[in-house]
Amino acid sequence: MNQQALKKYDSGKYRTPDGYTSDIAVFTIHSEKREHKPPIVSMMLMLIQRTEITAEGTPNIEGGKWALPGGFVQPDETALEAAHRELLEETGVRGIHMKHYGVYDRPGRDPRGWILSNAHYAIVPEDVLKGRKASDDAEDVQLFRLEDLKSIQLAFDHEQLISDAIREIRSDLLQTTAAKNFLPEEFTYSELQAVLLTVTDDPAIKSEQSFARKIKTLPFIQEAEGKTTARTSKKPAKLYRFVEMDIIKPIYTARY
Repeated sequence: MNQQALKKYDSGKYRTPDGYTSDIAVFTIHSEKREHKPPIVSMMLMLIQRTEITAEGTPNIEGGKWALPGGFVQPDETALEAAHRELLEETGVRGIHMKHYGVYDRPGRDPRGWILSNAHYAIVPEDVLKGRKASDDAEDVQLFRLEDLKSIQLAFDHEQLISDAIREIRSDLLQTTAAKNFLPEEFTYSELQAVLLTVTDDPAIKSEQSFARKIKTLPFIQEAEGKTTARTSKKPAKLYRFVEMDIIKPIYTARY
């Protein structure tokens, strides 16, 4: 039955895309430590600057603009495999965990034609990106603070891709225990608070007094008995650690 159906199937009746790509939004958190004070913490995004001229010596589409790392999916690979390959080729970054968050197919999104893109995101410790190096179609690779993205020229529709990725990152940090990837194993409430404030200005988290009280009621955070530190204040501050458990969303603003 399938063989008979395939014989009658005419792929020429249907328009196929002009290209199929994968893009990757890689975020990290930069922490500037201060003696006896909470750290200054910033969420950052890795972008490449597209070359003006291609390897073949022709003008590059959207050359000179900043973009998410990415490129075309090959016939023998999945979109996720292409994302890992392109990230390595353009930035030298490898071995990170990515999540798919969207398909972008709006007509006119790419001047080259009907190009579909699978978008992936990752949030990694800053040291994972220390060895980044621009190559292939990338002229440069840099980390940008989220508040600085409006001051640079972005390629294609990457402003939309980035905006959607930021929403996913915000959800990860506020609705899972992902913040532990950017904290010491034992941390103060102000160190956790600083990480969360990179993605939210929720009053329940922004208020030092409220958050100091809240952290004591969170079942997935445990006080490190008898342990204190002076790294975030002149007075000894209590230390906490995450506890592995099933959690209820949203985890930092819900009432327990």
